[in-house]
Amino acid sequence: MANPTPFPWRGRLLVLAGITLAAFNLRTAITSLTPLLEIVGGDLGFGSGTAGVLGMLPTAAFAVLGVATPPIVHRLGLERTVVLAMSLAAAGVLARGLVGGTAGLILASLVALAGMGIGNVVLPPLVKRYFFDRVGTVSSVYLTSLQLGTMAPAFFAVPLTLALGWRLSLAAWVVPAALAALPWLWVLRGGRPALARQTPGNTAELPRATPPAGAKVWRAPLAWSMVALLGMTSLVTYALFTWIPRWMSDAGLDPTAAGAMLGVYSAAGLVTSLAVPVLAARMRQPFQLIPPMLAGYAIGFAGLLWAPGTLPGLWPALLGLAGGSFPLALTLVNMRTRTPAGSAGLSGFIHAAGYLLACAGPLAVGWLRDSTGGWGWPVVFLAGCLAVLAWGGWTSCRPRFLEDEWCVGPVRG
Repeated sequence: MANPTPFPWRGRLLVLAGITLAAFNLRTAITSLTPLLEIVGGDLGFGSGTAGVLGMLPTAAFAVLGVATPPIVHRLGLERTVVLAMSLAAAGVLARGLVGGTAGLILASLVALAGMGIGNVVLPPLVKRYFFDRVGTVSSVYLTSLQLGTMAPAFFAVPLTLALGWRLSLAAWVVPAALAALPWLWVLRGGRPALARQTPGNTAELPRATPPAGAKVWRAPLAWSMVALLGMTSLVTYALFTWIPRWMSDAGLDPTAAGAMLGVYSAAGLVTSLAVPVLAARMRQPFQLIPPMLAGYAIGFAGLLWAPGTLPGLWPALLGLAGGSFPLALTLVNMRTRTPAGSAGLSGFIHAAGYLLACAGPLAVGWLRDSTGGWGWPVVFLAGCLAVLAWGGWTSCRPRFLEDEWCVGPVRG
């Protein structure tokens, strides 16, 4: 909840930089590869089946890491866990440019995605821990950075490949991942005491970031509502990440233009990443933001289905704007919890269960496309998922707190 007299930024700017840089790297391994699937597949000898598996890997990895990350945080702390996340991300994206064969590509991708999956879980509680008085503003900053990190590889993947080859194109994203670890290394080396003196209450220690013993996040109805919201948002998003380039190729665009449409989709999300967290933090009922998003999905899918070659940049842009339910879900993690412990518990659970559901997106859309020879049935499938998203949004946006539902007493932070 917002504090009426926010604490100064001074002393927390380094952490803000660390959160922002880490967020930039949470999707680079995904959108640096999907525009190149046909090129890489032609070189390594795999087809649409393997492409669907590669499209499913992010959601599968994020689901597993949603379960695995809270124990890691409990053992290492949030700051060391971020360093681990960025180290894995850097190692994985670098290895993708060096390994040979499809198996090596999959394994290296899993390493990179493991780091990004850990980052998914730890960033919301870091925001809660250091910036509980500015949740909306800082959420907007880091989600915008995440969106920039989603957009940039999509725009540059094909041009870099044409200039340097696909291996260097994939490996180039090691640089921002390595840079993202540096602020946290400084915090761990000696900056944390100064940061602690600047946190709310001027306390010697920062609030706890792991749920107390006996907390049962999965028993909270709020948690399952959030799973529906994040899970269906992610299912649709990763289906589009994987198949927008192919969809636009089917419409007659050349590979560079088709890959750029993924960049347009990601770029449009910048608007909602900036606006949604701030608006949601000021609303008692943030569900008001959901109906315009559903309308954007309806128009965008209709355009891709019936007139994909007419104004081809418009339809991905509308779908990108409609994806504002993703920043809404991550903002609600902090709006519907009282403490960093609650935020960490809710973040881990919804990332695990939500991304497990989202695994179906790339595979189902690819299978329906190949089985029917068109995009009509994939759109029907995604429309059904959006109905579940609407229910999850409605129930998640009702004013309540996780700590009141997870079957333990008040959490002391």
